Amino acid sequence: MAMKTLEQHIEITSGISGGKPRIAGHRITVENIVVWHERMGKSADEIATEYDLTLADVYAALAYYFDHRAEIDRSLEESKVFVETLRRQTFSELSATMRLTLSADQ
Repeated sequence: MAMKTLEQHIEITSGISGGKPRIAGHRITVENIVVWHERMGKSADEIATEYDLTLADVYAALAYYFDHRAEIDRSLEESKVFVETLRRQTFSELSATMRLTLSADQ
């Protein structure tokens, strides 16, 4: 049985998952693995079982993360800011629509 290297577990392809590093053959990004493991507290076994990955895939993603931590943390923070901005805008638009609806009903 041939041994796999980190490069055989992690792929970066423009146009797939936004060009972010991901598990080879999947759309599951290294960022996904990091969030599930580091932030949500899921074990490598849980992640592998839940998403039909090998333990080597999960640990390769974590190894990739620790080798590129600053870059991935920055990307996660940018995503968080984007989601919060979108959430505020959506809430503002919803509030404005509700105010218009309520004033039209009166």
